[in-house]
Amino acid sequence: MSQYSQIFEQAIKLIDDANAEDPNTETEGSKIWPKELLYSHRMSAMQQRYAPEADEAQRLAIRAQHIQRWKSPRNAFPMDRQGYHQWRTGLYKFHAETVASLLMRAGYGEDVIERVKQAVGKRALKINPDTQLLEDVAGLVFIEHYMLEFAVKHPEYDEAKWLDIIRKTWKKMSSRAQQFALSGGINLPQPLLPLIQKAVVEN
Repeated sequence: MSQYSQIFEQAIKLIDDANAEDPNTETEGSKIWPKELLYSHRMSAMQQRYAPEADEAQRLAIRAQHIQRWKSPRNAFPMDRQGYHQWRTGLYKFHAETVASLLMRAGYGEDVIERVKQAVGKRALKINPDTQLLEDVAGLVFIEHYMLEFAVKHPEYDEAKWLDIIRKTWKKMSSRAQQFALSGGINLPQPLLPLIQKAVVEN
């Protein structure tokens, strides 16, 4: 194994160890996972299905997308639109700085660290290929694993609200990711399929 590969494996272990501290849990099959650790593994699994050609910096960013998210809870900010944007902006910075410190510990140089920070920090979406790839994978994971759960939690949302949510997710994804989703690359949530189809067709 090359030194570079050893650095990558060490970085993945540090990211996983950090996410394993999540006090929130989620069950998949018969296994109980720390919530963000499960999310990060789902992100990497989707990347392997969607973009197996991704390089190390891209794979690291995808694994670290939600790193230690529970440390910056939504309810720590005002529960209005401005508070939401403050939370999201702070969250991107927190994720970027957290993974940067772990990559430094693993032994990565500034070039890789900066690429991962830019992607995890959601910089230059639609322009930066690293950021776009991360957003593609995140959108695919949300649709396959979390969209139906989100719907169950929000029975008060009407059709117009759901079409807006789906379209916002869809708009962030590249045409490649959109095609991947519609051509059987992911398991679409069947109860929401009519809404997804309507949102995509009318978008």
